[in-house]
Amino acid sequence: MTVYFIGAGPGAADLITVRGARALASCGVCLYAGSLVPRELLADCPPDARLIDTAQLDLDAITAELVRAHEEGHDVARLHSGDPSVFSAVAEQMRRLDAAGVPYEVVPGVPAFAAAAAALKRELTVPTVGQTVILTRVAQQATPMPDGEDLATLGRSGALLVLHLGARHVDRIVSELLPHYGADCPAAVVAMASRPDELVLRGTLEDIAAQVKEAGVTRTAVILVGRVLAASGFRDSHLYSAERDRHVC
Repeated sequence: MTVYFIGAGPGAADLITVRGARALASCGVCLYAGSLVPRELLADCPPDARLIDTAQLDLDAITAELVRAHEEGHDVARLHSGDPSVFSAVAEQMRRLDAAGVPYEVVPGVPAFAAAAAALKRELTVPTVGQTVILTRVAQQATPMPDGEDLATLGRSGALLVLHLGARHVDRIVSELLPHYGADCPAAVVAMASRPDELVLRGTLEDIAAQVKEAGVTRTAVILVGRVLAASGFRDSHLYSAERDRHVC
């Protein structure tokens, strides 16, 4: 039997991939984060599937459920919000399944930053303006950031920063980035991306913190900071240029 780590997408139930939906429909057991995964997705589970909300479970309890289901002969869907490749806590689950000899597969999903970019109607890489996107977060009471990955260090690059799990710390984020990006640097916050209650805030480093606090945004939000957010008059990409030699790979 197999455990499927499935990216459920950023919030909208129809943003799960076809592969993810098919895997979900084939599993007799489904573990999901009730506070983050839309309950509409559970309708894709088999009618007799065992559904387990992991919101109140620790890692040991989650692992025990995965191993138990495997031993009982069930395929297992482990639904994670967004995409399993970033900020999903999948790595430690996979490590434990490796130790237990339980096979698993990873099914990618639509990440929150992609849904945020769609809400903003912005490409995050723009020719001659910015070609680098840094996905990061700020250290809170949870896991500390590794050395060299603090905002001041990352900010020196001038690249577009996409910060997850940071809405409660927007003042700190702004103060650490101001010396590197400037008060006039475009900034945006997208809360509940792709959901019916999606909220989009646009501004600069000078005013974005005030907007966040006025709107009461404290969680499930992505913060974006970088010049590409307001890019205009940039050079067209070489990809579709008439000057490009299309006979060269």
